[in-house]
Amino acid sequence: MGGGEGRIHRGPRAAGDAKPGPKKPPSERLRALWPDIWALVKPRRGLLGLGLGLIVINRVSGLVLPASTRYLIDDVIGKHHASMLLPLTLAVVAATAIQGVTSFSLTQLLSIEGQKLIAELRRKVQQHIGRLPVSYYDANKTGQLVSRIMADVEGIRNLVGTGLVEFIGGLLTAVMALFLLLRISAVMTMVSLAVVLLFGLALQKAFKTVRPIFRERGKIGAEVIGRLTESLGGVRVIKGYHAEDREAEVFAAGTQRLLDNVMKSLTAMSVMALSATVLMGIVGALVMYLGARQIEAGTLTLGQFVTFTAFLAFLIAPIIGIVNIGTQISEALAGLERTREVMRERPEDEDPERVNDIGPIVGDVKFEDVEFAYNPDRVVLHGITFEAKPGTVTAFVGPSGSGKSTTIGLIAAFQKPLRGRILVDDQDLSRIRLAAYRMQLGVVLQETFLFDGTIRENILFSRPAASEEQFLDACRIARVDEFAESLELGYETIVGERGVKLSGGQRQRLSIARAILADPRILILDEATSSLDSESEAMIQEGLSHLMKGRTTFVIAHRLSTIRRADQILVIEDGRISERGTHAELFAQRGRYFEMYTRQHALDENLFLAPGEGDVVPDAESPASPAQPG
Repeated sequence: MGGGEGRIHRGPRAAGDAKPGPKKPPSERLRALWPDIWALVKPRRGLLGLGLGLIVINRVSGLVLPASTRYLIDDVIGKHHASMLLPLTLAVVAATAIQGVTSFSLTQLLSIEGQKLIAELRRKVQQHIGRLPVSYYDANKTGQLVSRIMADVEGIRNLVGTGLVEFIGGLLTAVMALFLLLRISAVMTMVSLAVVLLFGLALQKAFKTVRPIFRERGKIGAEVIGRLTESLGGVRVIKGYHAEDREAEVFAAGTQRLLDNVMKSLTAMSVMALSATVLMGIVGALVMYLGARQIEAGTLTLGQFVTFTAFLAFLIAPIIGIVNIGTQISEALAGLERTREVMRERPEDEDPERVNDIGPIVGDVKFEDVEFAYNPDRVVLHGITFEAKPGTVTAFVGPSGSGKSTTIGLIAAFQKPLRGRILVDDQDLSRIRLAAYRMQLGVVLQETFLFDGTIRENILFSRPAASEEQFLDACRIARVDEFAESLELGYETIVGERGVKLSGGQRQRLSIARAILADPRILILDEATSSLDSESEAMIQEGLSHLMKGRTTFVIAHRLSTIRRADQILVIEDGRISERGTHAELFAQRGRYFEMYTRQHALDENLFLAPGEGDVVPDAESPASPAQPG
């Protein structure tokens, strides 16, 4: 809506702006996330089961080669049993083939499913955010919401894709290797295991450090994307004030914060990698020493020693792999936490109070002692009471910030009153289901929004199933045809982002055509002709008259031609109705409306003549009607 009335937002908080509460331990946060994780895993548990089965086969096949070295050294070479060479070779080849096929199948199966999960989550998050109340959008930057939809879900594929299965597979391989190592040498195994357990404790502490870093990265990334989106959208303002360097500095500061965060995570991961390398060195040295002593003592053969070192790699390598995979899962959980915050916001159409269906609207709208506040400490509307009869035009006039747009927002059910009631056909609007109500609502805003599509697509947005005849009629009434049909591609012309390829007047005509095509019962015009010059406005006055005919219309006035036609004019000041009546009645009262009206006509030589006294008030159809303050 045009012109925010000194609004201080309440309700949904800005993404990442809430004050951090007491930090919960990771185990408690994981328990809180478990229902969400299970919701993702449950529909895919069969697929994950198959993946785990394949990874078991894969890892068992991988153990064949190191296991065969014992028989190769001790039997084939040591005892000259040449007949065992071919079977051993064939077993290794078969195991390697099985390992390759299962690796390929795992990647295809789980990676594809992981990407499907991302697409599904993006659809769900976008759909959910699209159903949140307007106050949520007021409290959050567009770029931050884009980041929630696109970036936060990216890492979640690791919960269902290869990440989680590789994590479990690594643990499974470590367990199998441990069992085989114990059979070869319990002493060397227990010594190696003690070092590995110490490393495991270090890993646990490291993950506690890394996970908050990833969560902070998501927050910073959303803020940087948000500012970048704003800068690109406001490029004309930036260039108009020669502020390119300032914006570059702001973006550079954001990217530096992001870089600092990445450096922290890289440092933590590097420390873990260093620890893993040191671990391998320590374990390797211990195994060399103990193995050599046992071989000298005759309790261990050379083949067993070689096999032990190979299996030891199968014990340590998965644990080192868990460092990388665990980092990915930590990132996924951080993204899931941020996604969960959004999904917990209640959509406006799930308000438990909105239980009443409404049929075709007649259009009788009443405000009964309505108060409203964006912040409980600052009430912006006080005791607003009026009635708009079906088929009439109600105009709101007043200085900027007086409460006009807030009143319009309440009629559109963008917000709910703090006190009092708004009745539509004698039904409390706060209890009416929004879908049924807004289907019968048409809105033409001061700030015209167009999608980066064709003229046809933008007009049909309000009623996609409209016939070609209905579409052309709407274009004719709003005078869109006068410029569209002269374009090379006609109605298939691309308007550009936010309609940048059209003039302000052309964009507004498209917006009016869109409202005409919607055929609403209640119509809201928020300074709908503010982007038009006097000549263009005069051209579409007939269209506006056609649009308002038989509908309950609410107008925030910008042009006198709209005010003069209104059945009632409400003068709003400081959130209160100070005057009400028709144009002639208010002019005759010589009050606040009279002051605003005459101020706009200060150059008129017949300034103080009332309507009928010489008929000097500019005619409603005059293209030269000067502007009325909004």
